[in-house]
Formats: sequence, structure tokens, C-alpha cells
Amino acid sequence: MRAALKPAAYAIPGDIATLTGGYIYERRMLEGLRAQGRDMRHLELQDGFPFPDAAAMADAVAQLRALPPDRPVILDGLVFGSIDPEGLARVTAPVVAMVHHPLALENGLQPAQADHLYRTERANLALVAHVLVPSPHTRSILVERYGVAPDRITVAPPGTDRPTTAPAPATPPLILSVGIQHPRKGHDVLIAALIQLVDLDWRAVIVGQPWDAPHAAQLAGMAAQSGLGARLDLAGRVEQARLDTVWSQASVFALATRYEGYGIVFDEALVRGLPIVSCATGAVPDTVPQGAGLLVPPDDARAFAGALRRVLEDADLRQSLAAASAAAGARLPWWDDTARIAGEVLDAL
Repeated sequence: MRAALKPAAYAIPGDIATLTGGYIYERRMLEGLRAQGRDMRHLELQDGFPFPDAAAMADAVAQLRALPPDRPVILDGLVFGSIDPEGLARVTAPVVAMVHHPLALENGLQPAQADHLYRTERANLALVAHVLVPSPHTRSILVERYGVAPDRITVAPPGTDRPTTAPAPATPPLILSVGIQHPRKGHDVLIAALIQLVDLDWRAVIVGQPWDAPHAAQLAGMAAQSGLGARLDLAGRVEQARLDTVWSQASVFALATRYEGYGIVFDEALVRGLPIVSCATGAVPDTVPQGAGLLVPPDDARAFAGALRRVLEDADLRQSLAAASAAAGARLPWWDDTARIAGEVLDAL
């Protein structure tokens, strides 16, 4: 006889429909846990994390403390890594931390901010019942830098939906990049690289909502002054129908990221059999299989341009990368696999 599934909660700040990899992961996990028939409560915390105001912090602690001891709660990483440890210690429900990547490793932090987040996250990691991470890379960081015992961490890789739109590669070749307009995503490096490829025939589309306002303004200025004109489309946030279309039209996926704790968009590229050009940083070398893409050092526009040039000019290389990408994409897990792993963690508490 099947044991009853343990009721639980998922605490997430802000709008769960936000289009970032982290929010997509958590929304799909919440949906998957509910699809198991599990009683899953969604705690809607206030926005502003990882640097919340006093009201948002107090509200988060109050909502978590209101949970009964028999309802475990998965706590979103933006909140978990920044919530007051004294407040978290007063929560009686078992807490499962969802750490996409340690907050102290985010780009653009002041040293004092990074130090505060490191100390807070390390203290909170000592308080939780278990930790979920999306990649072996994040797991190794938590073990090596944060002192978390390996048996307290479970890797739950993101699932991937298979595309419903058939490939229809555009002419000239379309270079696609998908990621929020934030310094970590490296769109400024990509634009600088594209400027070095004006002798080749291509178009490029960068999809991703403005997330960091000053950086978004910087990107808009770079695009306007690049001389690339209509060849570069800094599209911002787009509707799903248009995103499906540009995915189907793409010949190359390019993300000049400075760091990824996983990188769901790489899986999106793999299931579409796209050659990938990105950076050897964070979890990217684990997420992009060898042979499916070219990885260069981060923050190196010249190297990134060189890798793009190779893919655009060498048809045999492009075909080889595409075949390896498609093969890897066929092996990726589905979202119900992600939810199954998380559910097993909850039921074992």
C-alpha cells in the first residue's frame, strides 16, 4: 500500500510567473508536487529579496513561523540566503533550502554585501533539514565553501519541455541569446563580440526582460552605438509565441554568461539541437556536454567572437555540435522527474 504523501509548502517571493530560470524552476516544481496529489501550500512572500526592507523580512518570518511542525517548507534561495538567521531559527516547520547558487557569488555586489550574504547563508544552512540544488556544481560549492555535509544535499536537475515548434532555421543564420538583462548574463560581452563579426552574414536576437535597470540602459546604449543596426535585436521580454518562433529560427545559441548555478536555457538549446557558444564558468561545463558547444573564458569578447566565427564559418563543425547537442537533449529529464526527486526529499524528512 502506497504511503501518504507528506503535505508541504513552498515559499517564493514576488510574482511566481516571473520569467527567469529560477522562477520557472520553482513554479514547475510546485506544479509537479501538486500533480503528485500532494497538498502543497504556496506561501507568497513579498518581493525585494535578497535585500528586503524591514516589512518584507518581518512578513517572511511571520508566514514561515505560522506553518505547523508537520508541514515541511521549501524555501526559495533568494529568501533563504538573506533571511535573518534568528528569525529562521524560530520556524518550527522543517525547512528545505532551494539553493540555485549561493547569493554571495552574484555579480555586481559590493564587498560588504557579498560578505553579509555569505555569513547569512552559511548560518542558515546550519539550520535547515535538507538542501535542494539544481546541479552537482552548486552541491560542491556548498560542501567546500559553506561546510554543508554531502548527505544533506540532493541534486534535483531542472526538467525540460520538448519543443512543439519544428526547426525552421532563418537565413542569414540567427544567433539567439536568452537571459535577463543583468550583468551576470554577459549580454554586454556578446554585443562586443558581435561587433567583431560584421564581415559575416548573420542576425542576432537577445531575449530577456530588463532586470537590472542601470545595466539594461547600458545594453541599450551599446546596441544603439554598435553600428549593427537592424542586425541586432535587443528584444527584451517577449510573448511565448514569439520566443518559440525565434527558438525555431535559431542556428546558434550564444550566452556570454559570467556565472550560472545551472542554466535552464542551455537545456532549451540542447532539446532543439542547437550548437552552443558560452563560457567555461560555474555549472556551464557540466550543463553543456563536451562536443555540443564551444566554451571560452568569461569576460573575453575576443574569444567569444572567435568561437562564434568558427561556428558560423565551419559547416562541418556546426553540424557536429548540433548532432551532439540533440543527442544530449534527448537524454534530459522531464519536470515530473524534478518533482519526484523533491517529493522523495519531503517524504523522507
